[in-house]
Amino acid sequence: MFMIPNRVYRLILSLCALVYLLGMFLVPLMDIDASQYASISREMLENKSFLQVFDLGYDYLDKPPMLFWLSALSMKILGVHDWAYRLPSFFFALLAVLSTYRLARIYYSREIAQLSAMVLASSQALFLITHDVRTDTMLMGWVALSLWQMAAWYETGRWKYFLVAFVAIACGMMTKGPIALMVPAFAFVPHVVLRRDWKQLFRWEYLVGVLIIAVMLVPMSIGLYQQFDLHPGKMINGVPIKSGLRFYYWTQSFGRYTGENVFNEMNHFTFLLENMLWSFLPWILFFLLGLAFSVKELLQKRFHLSGSEEWVSTGGFMVTYCILARSQAQLPHYIFVVFPLAAIVTARFLYRLLFTSDLLHWKKPLLVLHAIIFALLWVAVIVLMKWPFNVPAYVTVLAVAGLIGFFVILFARKLRLPLVLSIALYTVIGVNCFLSTAFYPNVVSYQLGNDAAAFINTRHLPKEKIGLYGIHEGRALHFYAEHIFPTKLSVTDFKEDEMVITMKDSLPLFTRTFPQATVLHEGPHFGVTALTLPFLNPATRDQEVPKYVLVRLGNRP
Repeated sequence: MFMIPNRVYRLILSLCALVYLLGMFLVPLMDIDASQYASISREMLENKSFLQVFDLGYDYLDKPPMLFWLSALSMKILGVHDWAYRLPSFFFALLAVLSTYRLARIYYSREIAQLSAMVLASSQALFLITHDVRTDTMLMGWVALSLWQMAAWYETGRWKYFLVAFVAIACGMMTKGPIALMVPAFAFVPHVVLRRDWKQLFRWEYLVGVLIIAVMLVPMSIGLYQQFDLHPGKMINGVPIKSGLRFYYWTQSFGRYTGENVFNEMNHFTFLLENMLWSFLPWILFFLLGLAFSVKELLQKRFHLSGSEEWVSTGGFMVTYCILARSQAQLPHYIFVVFPLAAIVTARFLYRLLFTSDLLHWKKPLLVLHAIIFALLWVAVIVLMKWPFNVPAYVTVLAVAGLIGFFVILFARKLRLPLVLSIALYTVIGVNCFLSTAFYPNVVSYQLGNDAAAFINTRHLPKEKIGLYGIHEGRALHFYAEHIFPTKLSVTDFKEDEMVITMKDSLPLFTRTFPQATVLHEGPHFGVTALTLPFLNPATRDQEVPKYVLVRLGNRP
């Protein structure tokens, strides 16, 4: 029987973790979400307001506080740094990988469990959400842990697994809401129904689980009640909020289906799947085939599984996807919560494809197709290193060497892993190494927040004298400067001894009112999460990137 060498398995996971760390330490925070959550965490730490959440001094209700709590704790211990904000989520990414391995190991061989962990760890989404940290990284860790522990409880009946499972569900709910409870239900209800294990649906222990969740949610619920229910009518996203508790437990999640939620975007059914084409690279084709084969097998078995078979992975992914895809508001990262389940589906297919004789006729076509895709990815990396930014020449040389290394592996006679696995892992790890060290840092240098904060900090400018006018600055400015800069609505609200950050086009408004105004700094102001070809093209970038200015309004030093 084929076995994945432990050294190779550990090496792959270690290399993935190393690339996560490169992104954590080298890529500045991106506006909008990641920098906003970092700013909220810093503000929470500064104000010591841990039950009531604020964003630049205003009431905040969009996300539960778990990410802010843990990131604030990390920054209290390690200092206010972007990597300190990201560190808890990094550990939760590792927890998701470990939990995926353990969940798969309950139902499958060690090889399929190892493949599951490697697939998840090397998916493009994991490389992204360990530096562009939102709530989804932490949510994935909590949900994967709860799925593993629930499966272990169902198989063994041991209380320790049950208790950890429901603690993880409660913590997941404090990270991103009821979805942390819904995913385990979506995964295990179809599983026990297809196994005709009806008693699992009506166990008295679930009441204990509900009690655990309720008790753990008490501190957060108290904070919501004090901040919103005691003061009904506070405006959030232009809508008066009567109850923070109702908003969190109902409107924010279920309101996306009832129409109560104000957001309405990207609501077609295939949106999440379309985005998986990049976020689940390099495994997306294997996953789709694995999903199709799993459904085919279930049909052949007439919807009846034996006691040794599982439908947690396939059923959990499919039901969750269908629920999320019917929401009136979707974003690409919403589906990341069930990537651990997608990894297990993918691993099952990869094992059948590469280590058994079941799917021999699929091997060569899939290898050729993926070899072409991965070669094009390496060519794209070379272009990104050479063309858009002033990257040192040796980096481009290294990228070319990466492409050469790809072909060396492609035509090697002896490898420790099957060829398609080797080129997939080599490509995704190598490509993200270049993105994290040479591409993303250059892109984010065109973001106002970190650029302006660096100038302010370097020149030791008095932050209390700086205001904002007519500009959407994002939150990176407030985080990196470790100060909340007020926005003023009129030029006349400023004084001569103050400074202003505004768009360059607004400069004449200030020079007319303050004739001695002096531009201290001019920089780019580009929304880096919405890359465009004109931005990447050095010849057209200046027309694509607006400018902001930091202006001293008087002649005082």
